[in-house]
Amino acid sequence: MQVKTKAIVISALKFQEKSLIVKCFTLSNGLKSYFVRDAFSGRKGSQKIAYFQPLSILEIEAVHKNKGTLENFKEIKTAVPFQSIHTDIVKSTMVMFLSEMLHYSIQEEEKNESLFLFLETALTWLDQHDEISNFHLTLLLETTKYLGFYPDVSEMNLPYFEMYDGIFTHFHGLGSLTEHESDLFKKLIDLKFDNDQKVFNVAERQILLKILIDYYRFHLDGFKNPKSLEVLKEVFS
Repeated sequence: MQVKTKAIVISALKFQEKSLIVKCFTLSNGLKSYFVRDAFSGRKGSQKIAYFQPLSILEIEAVHKNKGTLENFKEIKTAVPFQSIHTDIVKSTMVMFLSEMLHYSIQEEEKNESLFLFLETALTWLDQHDEISNFHLTLLLETTKYLGFYPDVSEMNLPYFEMYDGIFTHFHGLGSLTEHESDLFKKLIDLKFDNDQKVFNVAERQILLKILIDYYRFHLDGFKNPKSLEVLKEVFS
């Protein structure tokens, strides 16, 4: 089947000397993996490489055989030409980390149009703004809405957040955050991309990042800590 769709690059893995295996989250078909032959060779190949930076948003034409094997691109072009994401060290580190998080989080080959549109809007916002200290935290929390484990906020007045059930509770159990951690998490729940980015200090961001990674691990089978986590911590320290 020939498909024309937008696609967000989740990962690009070098295969042998000259080729790539590229995993994309597509608007039309959810998660798909593609084989890019000779991506590292020649002038045309170097242009191909540039397309597959973390979380680039592409317009692709592809042949989808839908047999569980690698698919093939017919044509690729940039759908959203980022101005700063891949040149600003803070933003590029952030998207490298987020692409790893999404790699371990989006596991099904099924259409999820609302998640795609959310990510496209969020990444466009990131590219256009400079005050971005909490962007990765907000994006990871909001993404849980589309993955099916957003916290139940109906009783946010209660003191403890229980990670396994995703609820606020009166009692501090084995899977609960401390009261201080729960208060930070409540502030994050209320935060939007356009809110004051100085609402948390460096130490509080590190606490929230650990909470979010733990929360993902509790709710997603096979989830692994991103290798780029330490680089992200270094950039934001």
